[in-house]
Amino acid sequence: MRILAIDHGTKRVGVAISDETATIAQPLEFIPAQPQANLLNRIAELVAQRNVHEIVVGLPRNMNGTFGPAADSVREFVASLQQAVTVPVKTWDERLTSVQANRFLIDSGVRRDKRKQKVDQTAAAILLQSYLDRAGG
Repeated sequence: MRILAIDHGTKRVGVAISDETATIAQPLEFIPAQPQANLLNRIAELVAQRNVHEIVVGLPRNMNGTFGPAADSVREFVASLQQAVTVPVKTWDERLTSVQANRFLIDSGVRRDKRKQKVDQTAAAILLQSYLDRAGG
């Protein structure tokens, strides 16, 4: 049972996927956020191609736990996504995933020009791994 994770951004959307046992997350790709129709089509393709049974979308929260304007944007995206796919779509707290992703890429020696391409899908993998760890434990 594969799970797809989405780190939704205004410019790029990071995507990660779990293994078949829903134990390990790995970065998959990033997709341009606009036009949204192309984004939704690509996600629907991934769901079909990769035999995905569930999608988890990162829901940004402020450090004090409240929701800001970015969360409203993600909720609108989730509503559109639910119309485009036939699998369940859930949200998951994504606080600090981009910070963690950048730190991980820097520590891994990824050059600055390459980090920008990898940070979104790495953040999605961190988001997904936290979801998998919580669901399994």
